[in-house]
Amino acid sequence: MAIPTDDRKRALLIGVEVKQSRPLFNVEESMAELARLADTAGVQVVGEISQRVDRIHPATFIGSGKAAEVRLLAEEAEAELVIFDDELSPRHQRELQEVLGEGALILDRTALILDIFAQHAHTREGQLQVELAQLEYRLPRLTRMWTHLARQAGGRAGGRHGGVGLRGPGETQLEVDHRIISQRIDRLKAEIEKVRAHRGRYRARRRRSAIPVVAIVGYTNAGKSTLLNHLSGATVRTGDKLFATLDPTTRRVRLPSGHEALFTDTVGFIQKLPTTVVVAFQATLEEITEADLLLHIVDASHPQAAAQVEAVEETLAELEIDTIPTIIALNKIDLLDGGKLSVDYEGASAISALTGAGMQELLERTDRELSSTWVRIDVVIPYQQGALAALFHDKGVVEQETHTDAGVRILGKVPGRLAYRFQQPEQ
Repeated sequence: MAIPTDDRKRALLIGVEVKQSRPLFNVEESMAELARLADTAGVQVVGEISQRVDRIHPATFIGSGKAAEVRLLAEEAEAELVIFDDELSPRHQRELQEVLGEGALILDRTALILDIFAQHAHTREGQLQVELAQLEYRLPRLTRMWTHLARQAGGRAGGRHGGVGLRGPGETQLEVDHRIISQRIDRLKAEIEKVRAHRGRYRARRRRSAIPVVAIVGYTNAGKSTLLNHLSGATVRTGDKLFATLDPTTRRVRLPSGHEALFTDTVGFIQKLPTTVVVAFQATLEEITEADLLLHIVDASHPQAAAQVEAVEETLAELEIDTIPTIIALNKIDLLDGGKLSVDYEGASAISALTGAGMQELLERTDRELSSTWVRIDVVIPYQQGALAALFHDKGVVEQETHTDAGVRILGKVPGRLAYRFQQPEQ
């Protein structure tokens, strides 16, 4: 009988918890999540080391003694990767590389998640956004390992500004790499801006149609895509993996009242993901900021469900999009042992996106919430407040507009979260 082999990259996981900190997940819970991330990325975990410390070591993150221990364990386990459960600074990576040797590839949680994003981005926009996030993450961490990017940038090593004969004398390979990546970042931003302009025109048509938008948010693997599939008959990719979907998908759903709403599935959030990385995914963020209602899906069967809810809420607050009306739906009740929720919130809807349990009640509640979010406004905006009039046109539905001596009079509807802006415009 043949012995099965596993040709995946072998990884050693490293976790640290600072004693006086108050993390959402303790070190054991966070390491378990890191192991799932590694599995999603196609990596075989061959060992773990975790510790609680008084403070993060300024040079090697874990201290020279622990770093030496990591090197020995990595060699013993034949680990090709050493993955840290926190984001490492450029200095940490340099110092750790010296201790662990050139044979070990050091990654942190952010780099691992970005690698998963790269695997799961299927649209052109998603692929552009992932590459941009990866390059902006790597730029301050440049070492010799990134010189392969010269080949990716094209035969002239990054465009007309970096071709043969145009480099300064004595320029180091590190400087060449830095310039190549910077030029690639500029091109990616320009391409993304074109895609965003197209998406913006689509959203403008959508606003004129006055169809309300519901953004489905939540922790990764909470069941957002399964929910959208059930509501709309869509075939969004799903799976019991972290970040099974990345690109936002929008589908029409008929509500119990007979009206329609647009439901948008967005990328899942996760703890310890820097806001700067989330911001790189403008497609998802713009769908959320344009929404009239957030549908926060929670995996009620998960033992850390409460911490996951807090992680999502903290991320929304950091992105300043936590003021949009929100419904919480406790999903996966079909997996509960004895029907007991691991977490409960007043007014939350208990559902199973897989079996359909509670979905009608959720739609009825969504219908009621949406009917109360838009506010009819009849306002005269002084001409010197042109930005306010532009906001009405951009975010609301203009039904009638006339020009008076005092300013422009607009009759129409705006999302409830913006109504206060038009109550007493500055004179």
